[in-house]
Amino acid sequence: MSLAANEAANIALAHKLIDLTKAAGADGADVLVSDSASLSVSCRMGQLEDTERAESRDIGLRAMIGQKQAFVSGSAVDEEALKQLAQRAVDMAQATPEDRYCGFAPEDRLNSEIPALDIADDYEPDADKLLSMAVACEDAARAVDGITNSEGGGAGWGRATTALVTSHGFEGAYTSTSFSTSCAVIGGEGEAMERDYASHTARHSEDLDAPEDIGARAGERTIKRLNPRKMESTKTNVVYHPRVSASLLGHLSAAISGAAIARGTSFLRDQMGQQVMSKAVTIEDDPLRPRGLRSAGFDGEGVKTEKLTPVENGVLQCWWLDSAAARQLETETNGRAARGIGGPPSPSATNLYMQAGEESVETMLKNIGTGFYVTELIGMGVNGVTGDYSRGASGFWIENGEIAYPVSEMTIAGNLKEMFLHMTPADDLSFRRGINAPTILVEGMALAGL
Repeated sequence: MSLAANEAANIALAHKLIDLTKAAGADGADVLVSDSASLSVSCRMGQLEDTERAESRDIGLRAMIGQKQAFVSGSAVDEEALKQLAQRAVDMAQATPEDRYCGFAPEDRLNSEIPALDIADDYEPDADKLLSMAVACEDAARAVDGITNSEGGGAGWGRATTALVTSHGFEGAYTSTSFSTSCAVIGGEGEAMERDYASHTARHSEDLDAPEDIGARAGERTIKRLNPRKMESTKTNVVYHPRVSASLLGHLSAAISGAAIARGTSFLRDQMGQQVMSKAVTIEDDPLRPRGLRSAGFDGEGVKTEKLTPVENGVLQCWWLDSAAARQLETETNGRAARGIGGPPSPSATNLYMQAGEESVETMLKNIGTGFYVTELIGMGVNGVTGDYSRGASGFWIENGEIAYPVSEMTIAGNLKEMFLHMTPADDLSFRRGINAPTILVEGMALAGL
């Protein structure tokens, strides 16, 4: 079945379930149909370890009766199973307390024309091709001098189709694909062993880094971590490598969720229009970026999506809003509803990124002189209500403006309010993940070690 035919079939299935749900007594309904296929292969020491193939189709149904709503999910698509799913949703909605904020998105905000975002690749690799990619990746890593063992290599492909239909006038579907390659290896011997990894994911196979390049990065990163030192506790500048700097945007994203703001559980709840980050920082969210890993032509409620700038020159400009959060905050949705099969829409970012700064990484390191260059974070010690931040970390010590030697078993701590205000981006932004950021300097953080 072609991609277009599959999308049409899922839309037709959603319409059928909506009709059954309204016949069972619902005032309105919406249906999300998600079907997917994936193939992954893993190897270790050049030998095949595992091959996995998965295919599934899942249905998420929301039934509305007045200001009551209920969510159910299933996978069977025969007539009787759909009738039972519809009846169960209606029965649950009747027994549910009223929620004055629930409801569909405003009709005038629904997307009438879904843009082409080039997020699906027709190519589907077979298991042999994926195995050759995984082996090539691992072989390149093991070829790096000093690598003594391997945790394995892997390669994968996936395709997913998402269809959404609402009883008040929206229908749409899109298909996306993903290709990935990764490996992790070990260097050193005995008690002096270290590990590191490298990976890459892309929507199109032609955009995926060569397996040999990914493997070489994994091997080189591992060797650089050998013989780490432990530092004494101090206060210093911390530089986040792009592998981990995106986590700072993740904390911001959680803090500007409309749901968290409405509940009063965000450390940025009273900061709209205020300086929340340094003037050097501008952050954008673009759901329409071609081939983006989180691109989509409509949000989880069928609302038209558009590019937003939540932070401009450090000033907070907007929250992430779905319809329910917007009603609570007495404003309008901005197309940031994310929807899963088994629950209600909730506000979320899409292709979130921090704009590149003006300094090169080399200049940034020279200017700070001494500091901690973080390449890996451990644990999730972040309090979303207060902004208190504490993470285990490893990376490299900076001396005389240059990376000097590896360090491990450190803890970095601060408060996100202060960290955001003392943040400077470098000029090395690249788009490789769903959330992307360049190298980021955060001044004056607490470092706990010996």
